[in-house]
Amino acid sequence: MTWILIAAFIVAFLVYQLSISTLFSPLAQIPGPKTFALTKFKLAYEDYKGTRTRKINALHQQYGPVVRIGPSEVTFNSTSALRAIYGAGSGFERTGFYHMFEVYGRKNMFSFATAKQHGERKKLFAHAYAKSVMLKGQNAEMVEQKVKIYMDLLERDGGKSEIFSTLHYFSLDTITEFLYGSFGKTACLEGLGQDRALIGDIIDTARRKLSWYAVHFPHFTEWLYSRTGLSGCIAKWLYPMQLPTTYSGIRLHAMKATQKYASASASEKEGASALISRLWSHHHSQKPNGIDDLDIASECADHLLAGIDTTSDTLMFLIWALSRPENKRFQDKLIEEVCNIPEDSLNANGIPKVESSDRLSYLDAVIKETLRLYAPLPGSEPRSLPTAATIDGYTIPPRTVVSISPYALHRNSGVFKDPTKFNPDRWLDPSENVADMKKWFWAFSSGGRMCIGMHLAMAEMTTLVAAIYRKYKTTPIGDFGTVSPGITGRYEVFYDETCSKMREHECQIEFKPH
Repeated sequence: MTWILIAAFIVAFLVYQLSISTLFSPLAQIPGPKTFALTKFKLAYEDYKGTRTRKINALHQQYGPVVRIGPSEVTFNSTSALRAIYGAGSGFERTGFYHMFEVYGRKNMFSFATAKQHGERKKLFAHAYAKSVMLKGQNAEMVEQKVKIYMDLLERDGGKSEIFSTLHYFSLDTITEFLYGSFGKTACLEGLGQDRALIGDIIDTARRKLSWYAVHFPHFTEWLYSRTGLSGCIAKWLYPMQLPTTYSGIRLHAMKATQKYASASASEKEGASALISRLWSHHHSQKPNGIDDLDIASECADHLLAGIDTTSDTLMFLIWALSRPENKRFQDKLIEEVCNIPEDSLNANGIPKVESSDRLSYLDAVIKETLRLYAPLPGSEPRSLPTAATIDGYTIPPRTVVSISPYALHRNSGVFKDPTKFNPDRWLDPSENVADMKKWFWAFSSGGRMCIGMHLAMAEMTTLVAAIYRKYKTTPIGDFGTVSPGITGRYEVFYDETCSKMREHECQIEFKPH
């Protein structure tokens, strides 16, 4: 009898929830599967399986550009929604999802919820990331030097490389010098073992499980890792990821670099052009009501974390895609373009200058197509508004979570013909609606929250790719002609879904002189 009453209560509760979510909710008119409207745990289960982004794309294909994916969550897939949610002055704020990006317990530009907080922090250093600063001067010379060291590494390795690792070395060495200068730059490309070890906690597949817990059970996860003594020993059995957790080594390196800069003498700091010196000029010892040591450490560490995987993963997919036999014609076109770079556009080491690489139209098309198919952050970017709003004709109640996914935007078959096919030519084809494609291209986000490191990333990618294909043709080693490399993104693995097999955190490529 007791079990019958319990079962009846559960059924009554589900019926009540279903009626609330489907009949009385302001979101009831938005299309989508009723199971998702009933409970947020249906979407959480997709997260757990690592299928969220692909599932949301499939739901858009089934239900259209507006889909309800939770009791109070809606996903969009249109440029009008893009402007309404992410455009400058929209009022939409970042949700609690971004708490997981705080460092050392401090918020930073990326994790601040409001546009005001974000803008105030951003103005402290935005000029350091300007395109004009990246194309010439010390930053451009630094990028060209890292490219030269990468080319030397290829030479030492005999033209065969596991490029997931080596490209991580390249991006890590570049971003650490940009951020810290001599106070914390790494030397992975030159073989320094302790620096190369920093990417170890990036490739631990348990990081996906930790991300899932941090998003869906943040307080429990924080409590779990804070246990000590006997309870700490018991808690270890429940850890989603054993210590050290994701980015622990990199965050420690970032903190040490900040401490080294803080303890340096005024003469040692003088003339430093790294980002940390710009931030230090706003330290409370320099300006009343300024930021403190931990604010600076958190900000620099966040930029460091953001500048590793994003650039290296994009470069890996670019080289892998061009190396596949069916894409040989695209590689040949790129080789022809970069081999025609004039001698006066090369530096003293024969490396294409950043400024000249930036002007190469076919290289730009190759990078755009890579970012379209393999956006480094392809998943949802959640936002909410404290007041009601109307988006694409639907009333969105206050605090409803809304989002758009670059993955879904970039696979709209009405905008991109054969959307799953790698085809850089589409960006230069006069028969294609290139202007429309550019509106749907969202690899760097948009509005005030647009990726601040975009120009540094583009300088790294254009210069390295131009240098590589001026000297080499690339071909896959072993079965990587048909096997896709895979990368971790939050709690998912992303790869080329046209391939029947995937290998995470590995990509073997041969570089043959031409």
